[in-house]
Formats: sequence, structure tokens, C-alpha cells
Amino acid sequence: MSDRLPGFSTLAVHAGAQPDPTTGARATPIYQTTSFVFNDADHAASLFGLQAFGNIYTRIGNPTNAVLEERVAALEGGTAALAVASGHAAQVVVLQQLLQPGDEFIAARKLYGGSINQFTHAFKSFGWNVVWADPDDISSFERAVTPRTKAIFIESTATPAGSITDIEAISTVARKAGVPLIVDNTLASPYLIRPIDHGADIVVHSLTKFLGGHGNSLGGIIVDAGTFDWSTGGKYPMLSEPRPEYHGIRLQETFGNFAFAIACRVLGLRDLGPALSPFNAFMILTGIETLPLRMQRHCDNAKAVAEYLAGHPAVASVSYAGLPSDKYNQLARKYAPKGAGAVFTFSLKGGYDAGVSLVSKLQLFSPLANVGDTRSLVIHPASTTHSQLDDAAKVKSGAGPDVVRLSVGIEDKEDLIADLEQALGA
Repeated sequence: MSDRLPGFSTLAVHAGAQPDPTTGARATPIYQTTSFVFNDADHAASLFGLQAFGNIYTRIGNPTNAVLEERVAALEGGTAALAVASGHAAQVVVLQQLLQPGDEFIAARKLYGGSINQFTHAFKSFGWNVVWADPDDISSFERAVTPRTKAIFIESTATPAGSITDIEAISTVARKAGVPLIVDNTLASPYLIRPIDHGADIVVHSLTKFLGGHGNSLGGIIVDAGTFDWSTGGKYPMLSEPRPEYHGIRLQETFGNFAFAIACRVLGLRDLGPALSPFNAFMILTGIETLPLRMQRHCDNAKAVAEYLAGHPAVASVSYAGLPSDKYNQLARKYAPKGAGAVFTFSLKGGYDAGVSLVSKLQLFSPLANVGDTRSLVIHPASTTHSQLDDAAKVKSGAGPDVVRLSVGIEDKEDLIADLEQALGA
């Protein structure tokens, strides 16, 4: 190729990959092995001491996974990435590098229900404390900052309603507080939004969703933007202080702008163990090759379905940032000009019972707890993904009792509208 920077679609197909040097295989092989042979004792020692890059054991790294990591880092504009077993695993590994017992992180209230549960309950056993803020009120993030704050966590496009978060404004708060901004970019994918371009320091994904795109493989990934100075103020000793398990190496000093990705691998993945299988990495890589094509179709279909629902007499309201009347439309135009995504919610005039009933009557939309599939999906969050919240918290998170969430797939939009028509009519 020439010296020009490859475009997004080219990167989605080629980034990180080369023909296999031994066999000439063009598709990235599945390196289905637990471990790798060392050249000699010195080579092994250099790998274990972080003095050389290479493969040791698939829990720590694998050549198939490495292609996936390089590809997603390229698509997001980051310096390096680490693939793990799930999106939840990515969140655990990220925060393990940043938080000590008693520390706090600020999180937007509008999050995936599983993340709300993880942050509120599971993380308590680590001594990590979440402080909630309202993504529609940037000042609430400023008020939440304390001397114990070590990070801010948001979603670029927030579940369940697909609302757009003002990344740049919250990034300004994070910079002022001297903490990194972590952005979950699962619903948007880098095709629609690249959070690093707007001030994010760390990006996480559930690869299970739009990046994989076919509902067949679990995975998560962490992308290091290379923008945060981990040595400032001694806030992040995992990165700034000598590591006894690696002969006193200081990760920030040794690895510079990809130190965080290294820390996640050698201090998080190595010891916590949420490794991504090479087979799942292969499946997700295959999905990413068509990401630009799929995401545009997802967005076009979602807008058509949202417009239909907005005019239906049984529908009380539609929350889709792609509609000109939506409160997040201006943010969508700024951050996601190619489309407002495929996940959104609508409210039915019949309330909770009508929402449950509609889900049971749909035929083409599959009722299940996932998003980002080629197939269209539906769920009633109040009775499922957000059921652990009380009614007030459900409403605050956008999952009130009358709300139905759609993840619009890549089928013919006319068929999707017809399915909704028959279910609403019934």
C-alpha cells in the first residue's frame, strides 16, 4: 500500500492480520494451544521478565487474540488492546489496575443493567465504591469527585434507550479531577463513535455485541488510548510503582503510552484469568470484517422502525436519538453523524402489562437478553435486565415499567415493521 492511512473498512478487514508465514493461510488461523515453546532458557526468562514480547501461555496471550487486539485498537485509535472473556471481565480487569480498597469511581446512572449490578454489589467485596452521576447533568459528575475518586465510567451510547452521552464534557471533568475517563463503546462501536477522539483514556467493549455481531461468541476488550500519565501524584501505584513480581519494573516508565494495556495483561489477566478462547477471537474477527456494512444497515433500519413507532396510536413515546424530536438528537449529530445506533426504547400506553404482552406476541424479534445481533431482538427491561432495581431506579436508568427495548437487526425493515404492526394490533 501507499503511505496513506487506511480507511475504516480497510482496517476492519486487514488490521493486525498477515498471511500465515508457514502455511500461507489468508484467514487468521485459530491457534488452539495452551502454551508455546521457548527458544532456550534465556528466551523464556526474558519473556517472563517482560524484557521481550512473545507468547508464553494462552491465558496471558495468544496469536489469534493478538490479531483481534491490534484490529480493535486500530479501529478505536488506541495504542494497544487486551482481549478478555467478556465485557464484564473487561470492567473488572480495568478497575483492578486503578482502585485500591476504599477507593471510589464515578459512574453514569444510565448503564447496562448488569453493569449497575456489578458496580453496586459485586465490587463491594473488593472494597471498590461506586458513586452515581446523571449523564444529563454534567455538574453531577463534578459534585461527585472526592479525594478517593480514581476514575469516571460512562457509556458512549447508553442502555437501554440508546441515549448519547456528552463525552467531551465529562472528559473535561475527568481532566480537572486528574482521573482517567473510561468509556464503554459497545452500543456505538467505533464505526459510529470513537471515544478516544473526544477525550476518553480507556475504551471497553462487550465484543459479544456489535463487533462480533452474530450472537455466537462471548468476548470483551480493553483499549488503551495512551493519553493518561499514570505517574502523576502517585494515585495509580499498580502502574507507577516498582512491581515486585517483575524485578522492580515500573510499567509507566518502561512501556510509556501503552503501559495501561500491559498492566491489564500482566497484572490483571495473568492473575484473575478471564482469558478469551482463540476460537471466540476467530469468530469475532470474522464478524468485525463486516462491521461497517452491518452497522450502517442497523442504523438505517432502526431509524425506520423508530419513525413507525412514533406514529403508532398504542405507543406513548419513543426514545431514539436519531429522531429530530429526541432530546439527544443534537448530541447524536455531533458524536454519531453516520447514525444513532440500533438500540432504543419505546413506552406503551398500556404500561407494564402491555410491555410484557407485546414481547410475547412478536414473531420476528427474538425475546432475549442481548443486543447487537444480526437478528432483531426485544426485551422488557423492567422484568429482566433491570429487575434488580427498585421502581425509582428503573425510571432513572431509562427502564421504567412501560418500556420495551429493541435491538434492530439487518433484516428487511418492512418485515420488522410488519411484525411490530401485528403484535401491537393483537
